[in-house]
Amino acid sequence: MSDFLQVGTDEYIPLRDVVFKTLRKAILSGDLKPGEKLREVNLAQRMGVSRTPIREAIRMLELEGLVVMIPRRGAEVAGITRKDLKDMMEIRVVLDLLAIELACERRTEEQLERLEKVRLEFEENLGTSGLTKTAKLDESFHAIIVEMAGNEKLSQIVKNISDQIYRYRYETLKDESQYDDLKKEHLVMAEAIRDQKKETAMEVVRKHIERQENSITKKLKLQ
Repeated sequence: MSDFLQVGTDEYIPLRDVVFKTLRKAILSGDLKPGEKLREVNLAQRMGVSRTPIREAIRMLELEGLVVMIPRRGAEVAGITRKDLKDMMEIRVVLDLLAIELACERRTEEQLERLEKVRLEFEENLGTSGLTKTAKLDESFHAIIVEMAGNEKLSQIVKNISDQIYRYRYETLKDESQYDDLKKEHLVMAEAIRDQKKETAMEVVRKHIERQENSITKKLKLQ
């Protein structure tokens, strides 16, 4: 039996959340594949827990869009469709363009320093560390840009869809041919924000998201 569903122990985290993180990681990594059924009894046995935290974790994953409930069939790992990807990228490009435009106006020196630190750490980890850590660093880079925008409503909207975006971010990082472009685009973003060059910053954001969409479409052979 594969051990990718082994549940870690942490007395400070509710069991439901531990199960959720374990299943989420398995879905994002592809250990649990699109269309695979999530049977509560089987998962409970494999993970050594009761059905209650399994059921609660599945509900949380459904809210993230990682699991779908099929009538008379139960819970399944959600696939990525061309429409889902396009819809999400259309939303993301609008939010990211607004964030980086405002960031160019409002960024602080302390934020610029943190952005550069995360950018360099992302570069160092790209292709050498696990995808989970690298994806988190990528997420942190973009989160700092949103923070720089200084708009609480924007921050809340981005936070509400961050988990759905994370799945696409993770898929992009599986494509090693994208690594050089990722590094270059992060560098251009950071420099444009520092130098308050809005047009340059917004142009690279558009290219960044368009390239990711094309990469995922090609990799997953979406129609």
